[in-house]
This record gives sequence, structure tokens and C-alpha cells, in this order.
Amino acid sequence: MKRIALVGMPNTGKSTLFNRLTGGTARVANWPGLTVELASSRILLGGDMVQVFDLPGIYDLTGGAEDEQVAQRFLAEAHLDAVVLVLNACQLDRQLALALQLKALGAPLVLCLNMLDEAKRAGITIDVAALSQALDCPIELVSAKYGQGIPETKKAIQGMFVKTSHQMDFSNIPSASILHPQEHQLFKSCVHQPPTLNEGATAKLDRFVLHPWLGLPLFILMMLALFQLTYAIGTPLQDYLGEGLDWFKTHALLPATAGLPEFARGLIVSGVFDGISTVLTFAPIIFLFFCLMAIIEDSGYFARAAFMMDGVMSRMGLDGRGFVMLMMGFGCNVPAIMGTRVIRDHKARLLTMLTIPFSLCSARLQIFLFLSGALFSPTQAPWVVLSLYLASILIAMSTAVIFKSQFKSSEPFALELPPYRLPLFNHIWRRGWGEARDFLRLATTMIVIGVVLVWLLTNYPNPQHSYAEVIAKFFAPVLSPIGIESTLSIALIFGFVAKEVVLGALSVITGHEGAALASQLAHTLDPVSAYSFMLFSLIYVPCVSTIAAIKKESKSNAYTAFSLTWSLGLAWLVSFVFYQSARLLGF
Repeated sequence: MKRIALVGMPNTGKSTLFNRLTGGTARVANWPGLTVELASSRILLGGDMVQVFDLPGIYDLTGGAEDEQVAQRFLAEAHLDAVVLVLNACQLDRQLALALQLKALGAPLVLCLNMLDEAKRAGITIDVAALSQALDCPIELVSAKYGQGIPETKKAIQGMFVKTSHQMDFSNIPSASILHPQEHQLFKSCVHQPPTLNEGATAKLDRFVLHPWLGLPLFILMMLALFQLTYAIGTPLQDYLGEGLDWFKTHALLPATAGLPEFARGLIVSGVFDGISTVLTFAPIIFLFFCLMAIIEDSGYFARAAFMMDGVMSRMGLDGRGFVMLMMGFGCNVPAIMGTRVIRDHKARLLTMLTIPFSLCSARLQIFLFLSGALFSPTQAPWVVLSLYLASILIAMSTAVIFKSQFKSSEPFALELPPYRLPLFNHIWRRGWGEARDFLRLATTMIVIGVVLVWLLTNYPNPQHSYAEVIAKFFAPVLSPIGIESTLSIALIFGFVAKEVVLGALSVITGHEGAALASQLAHTLDPVSAYSFMLFSLIYVPCVSTIAAIKKESKSNAYTAFSLTWSLGLAWLVSFVFYQSARLLGF
């Protein structure tokens, strides 16, 4: 089998090219540092089966960041038939040094100059023949976003297969700084760039987006608009799906299970179906939310948010990269934890990892969308969810402030702001469908197991005296001061495994699903108790996968235990202060 690797600096479109070559679904967005592990896929290229690897973004083959070391180790140890170097055609003045380093290694190199469409708009012309001769490698002009140059790139890769694969020697590789004079000369002789570029839409938009007074309010309004659209479009879709599941239960499931023993019938209907159907109704909202998030990510706005927040974050011992990781954690905490590899200073990385589990991930979002919709008016609900997002950022920042003296760092922060780009429909669709598919896959595995275990706990040895009742009594002294009914402790316990289980567990515990569950919770929880429950769910221990990622990336059991202890204690303290203060004020 042939093996090729995609190499390039962050945000040059490597993952987009990877998806074009392989038909894969590697996540892409218009901000740097997104690829944090090796992604791979197999394709048939001509008559050869080829394994394609997408490496993390790398600035320098002698760099010391952990994500760079991952790429370096792979290149040093793997026997590759081709190395596809992806460079931004608009930034060759500071990216050709990486090509010169790979040439010095003797890598079987194919150079892809990506973002051809942007280079043409900027008036940049490249003497491909001269550059190819100077680097002694084939060069292809590509726009991975629009699929231009992909067939030619595949042919160029096939042309490398006639050569023998070999292992590259990293023992005497020149650093990028040494190669800068050669890089400058190569750029001067092969690339023509207009001396001045006309002010484009990016510069005009940045006057408002990066405004010192308007920038942050615009960011908050952007997120509020996202939640408003999610509710406005997603709620009717959720209702239609809920009605369809209710029809299936009434006309198909109940008649089909009528002859079963009561225990088995209860397990199937009240346990598995009611729990899973409550969770499944959120698939349209998950799909819609991440489609909207993809628009913001692909546009390049999140990189601006990191730039705006760098001044604030630096006072807390973090930098703009920490804010980017918090934003990334809105999707899932696990890749955000792994994404801290772009931070070179170990202490700064540990401090960032301590804050990321407070990001309101998509799993928690399901809980908050359901409870806010059930207990607050349609006009209040988006503000409730927005307040939880803002609370997650505030809590993360407060954690950084408290512990910054233990994790001091002086590493400078540099972030290149990409131009604004119009997202493509297929990128938006893939992001939304990818998140919804992962959610549905989890619903058929982990969530099924979770709701079945919850049903067994609430019905064994009998519903009047169950193990769930014993657990609830045990946690009552801890949960009652923060306004959480002790019966909800079962949902919180299984939320430790996966937050997606919480809603299914609530359905099983109450004996209701869908709209009936919302009505039941509205009768048993007032808005203050519900918000306290949501605060606790936001802050307390993350899921098992996140804990495993913290352990893996920190390489410390003590640090992992400290992170769990801090989040659990902080969750109780914040919920206690909120709940008791609200009651004292008469709410």
C-alpha cells in the first residue's frame, strides 16, 4: 500500500484538500490549529491503494510545540511515497521556508499552492515553472474549497509512486530562520505581488468587528442571533419529530408489546423508548445549531474573537489561543483539550486545559435547550441559553485568574487573521450532519445503555423501594441546599458518563417523555431551581471522554484529579450562591 502525508502551515486548507482527495469528513474551519491528531483515509488512486494522512499544521520542522512534534515524528518514522505540501498562494513570502526544509530532507515532494481563487483576486501571479525547477518538485495550483486542480494533484501524486519510498533524516535539518534569505530570493524571483493591495471587504468589516468598543457587543449579538435562529427554526422541527415518535409509540410500539410481561414491557416502553425518544427529538436542533456554527467558523470570525479577547485573556494568565480553545469546546471539550498542543509553554497549556471543561458543549446544550424551552417563555429562552454560554466563559476566566500564579507563562501570542470567506453549502451541511450523525450514533449505544440502567435503578427491586430511592436519599443533604431534587441525582450521575444521557434519564425517572416530560418538569421545578440545575450541569465534572483526554494530554493523575475536584466543588458553590441568593431576594 502506498502512503502519502499532507503537510502545511495552520489554516492553509490541508483538511479541505484532504476531504477533496479522500471524500472524508475531516472538520474544516477558517481558523488555525483545528487538526490536532493524525487523520487518515484510504483511497484508490489509479491502480494503487493509497493511505492518506492529514498532519497537524506545522510552521517549522524544527519547532518545539507538541502538535509540531507529532508531525515531525511521523515524517521521521514513516516510509512515505509522497509528501504533499499545502501552502497558501497568497502568503508564499513566509511559507516557502517549509518547502525548502522538506527539499533539504530529500522528501518526495508535491507542492500544492492552495487558495488560487484568492491569489487571483489579489493580483498575485506565480511563475510555476521557475518555482518547480528551483524546488525540483511538481507544483499544482489548487483551490481546494472549490475543487479546482484536484485531478491534476492526483496525477502528480501518482507520478511520485515510481520512486522508492524512503525514511527522511531529521538529524541535520536547517531551521526556518536560516532559510529566510533563500526564501526571500525564491519569492522575489518566482512570485509577483502588487506593491499595494486595494482595501477589501475584510479590512472594511474589521473596522467594526475589531472595534475596541463595538467588538465584544457584536460578538454577544452574534451568539444571541444564533440561539434565536436555532429556536425559531429548530423548535417546529423538534415538535414534528416528537409527534411522529408519539404516533409510533401509540400505534405500533404499545400494541406490539401488549402481550409481554409487565417488566419487559416497562423496560422497552418506559425505559428504552421514552428515554431515547426524548433525546432523539434534539437531532434537528443539533443539526441546525452546528450548521449555523459552521457559518461563523468558516467565515473567519472566531479568529477575530480570539484576537479581541487576547488583551482580556492575558490578564488572566491565558492568551487568545485559550479563547479559541474555549470556542472549540462549544462543540466538544475533547478536541479542544487536544488542541492545546499548539501552546508551547507547558504551564500555559495546563491552565488552558483547566478552563476548557467549563465550555458549554453540544451535549450540555441539549439539556439547556429542553429545560429553558419547558420552563421559560419563547422570548426568555434564548436569553437563558445565552446567559449560560456567557456564564461558561466567565467561570473559565475566573478559574484562570484564581490559578494563574500556579501556572505562570511568558510565551508571546501571535495569531494570523485569515480573510473573511463565504462558507460553502457542502461544508455547512457536512458539519451539521457530522454532529447529528455522531449524536445519533451515541444515542444508539451509550444513551441506550444509560437509560436502561436508569430504568433498572428506578424499578428494582420494585418502583416503591428502588435503588434509585436509596441513592436519592444519600445525596439529598448535598443537593437540597442548591435547589436540586434528590431524585435528579441519578441523572447527574449518568451525566458523568455522557451528558447526552441526562435527558433520557430525566424521562425515565419521571415516567414521561417529550412534551409530557416538559410539562412534568414545569410542575416540579420552578425557574430558579431549574436554572440552578442547569448551572450545576454546566460546571460539574465533564464526561468520561473529556477526563480521559485531560489525563492523556497532561500525563498526570494528580492534575486530572485536581481538575475534577475543582469543577465539582465549584459547581456546588456557584449553584448554592445563586439559589440561596435568589430565594433571599424573593424569587
